[in-house]
Amino acid sequence: MNPFKQAVNVLSCGAFPSTWRRPLVPGMGAKTPCRGYMNRPQSMASYAPRMELLHIATRKSLLYAGLAASLLFSGCHHKEAEHEEKEEEPQLILTNPIKRDTLVTREYVCQIRSCRNIELRAVERGYLQSVFVKEGQIVKEGDPMFKILPLVYQAELTSAEAEAQVAKVEYENTKRLTDSKVVSDKELAISKAKWEQKVAVVNLAQAHLGFTNINAPFPGLMDRLHLRNGSLVDEGDLLTTLSDNSEMWVYFNVPEAEYLDYMSEVQPEERKKVELLMANGKIFNQPGRVNVIEAEFNNQTGTIPFRADFPNPDRLLRHGETGNIRMKKLVKDALLVPQKSTFEILDHHYVFVVGKDNIIKQERIHVVEEVEDLFIISSGVSPDDKIIFEGMRQAKDGEKAGEYKFIKPEEAFKDLKLKAE
Repeated sequence: MNPFKQAVNVLSCGAFPSTWRRPLVPGMGAKTPCRGYMNRPQSMASYAPRMELLHIATRKSLLYAGLAASLLFSGCHHKEAEHEEKEEEPQLILTNPIKRDTLVTREYVCQIRSCRNIELRAVERGYLQSVFVKEGQIVKEGDPMFKILPLVYQAELTSAEAEAQVAKVEYENTKRLTDSKVVSDKELAISKAKWEQKVAVVNLAQAHLGFTNINAPFPGLMDRLHLRNGSLVDEGDLLTTLSDNSEMWVYFNVPEAEYLDYMSEVQPEERKKVELLMANGKIFNQPGRVNVIEAEFNNQTGTIPFRADFPNPDRLLRHGETGNIRMKKLVKDALLVPQKSTFEILDHHYVFVVGKDNIIKQERIHVVEEVEDLFIISSGVSPDDKIIFEGMRQAKDGEKAGEYKFIKPEEAFKDLKLKAE
């Protein structure tokens, strides 16, 4: 058995191992034996060699424990030293702001509309006799959709046609009498007018009868049905909605200042192209074009509506969707600084500039546009200034920069997201 384990057993239990014996001492009374306890009496002389073995095992176990603790302490001390070395102040990295032509992307919340979206309503009153379409169905131009019970309108047409026939016979008879000089030309004119009036009534009855058949005015996608077969339809009741989704009109509001910038520049074709960011975060697979700017500003919001048209060959977009329009604007000779080199104090942006005297100075910058990972600024620093690119936590206003590393802007900006031409 391992001596260290033997020593632990002895110290923890307060008894001897099972191979040893402890005699009963007269007069001490009986005690509950511990593990390995035997109440068979033995002489103290026979017990002495075993006590020596216990002392040797205990000394060895303590030696092993001390050695292990020493190794553990030295390992921890070594790790702490390595950690302290890693926590040394990192070197400052400096670079310059950069000037280049940059594409700025602006986003606007938009509403997506079909180029033609109409409500199909009943023109005549009656019972809905037939429904020839289903909800969500794509229909072609001229396809029958609804039929209102035509009995009343058919009877009116038949009556009007009969009256028109009577008026025609009277007119023809009066014409013969006029030719024979029996009646005057005035009576012939009156007879002709009566006949034409009856013909007009016939045409009106035919129109009423035609309104009982409702056909698709253009190809499109049908919405849900608002009435079913047998429903009593009153004049003007909504039956369904029909949308032509072959082309989508996307409306978005542009602030007045951005509208003035847009209109003051010569708009090439590329400038009019826009992208549609759909609700699922993906870009619509067809490009759009700004075709319409409405005539009036909204005085409450200070914006004016723009309209961009998107082809929709796969019918992915539908009337009533929402999304974001992305417009691109080219900024000539934009002065750029990395966003990671800036910090904010009370809604103002600042950078640390290292001057020629190696003193760190806090400079406020004015941000005019925000690009991914970059700011376009109008003032505060120049392309010749050295700004802290990395290690800002060790920088303090008014202190010396100490040792630093300078990298060219081309190298510092190469991993930053920049849309430029």
